[in-house]
Amino acid sequence: MRIPCPYCGERGSHEFVTRGDAGPARPDDDSEEAFHAYLYLRDNPKGLLREHWYHAQGCRNWIVVERDTVSHDIHGATLAKEARR
Repeated sequence: MRIPCPYCGERGSHEFVTRGDAGPARPDDDSEEAFHAYLYLRDNPKGLLREHWYHAQGCRNWIVVERDTVSHDIHGATLAKEARR
């Protein structure tokens, strides 16, 4: 799989480390139940998903990759610090 790093260009996936779904946000609620749900209760969607990837063997930036979980086709990538805006 080839990942289009916004900083370095297209690279092989072996240069990256994935963190998973970029959607969940840390809860404002300090309860144990809310934090447990944030850490462990995740959906496993079929189709387009936004994921965090770290370019460990390159520019060392976090990026958000839009990837199809069925075909593994990459539909785009953005630096994570810009994706939050």
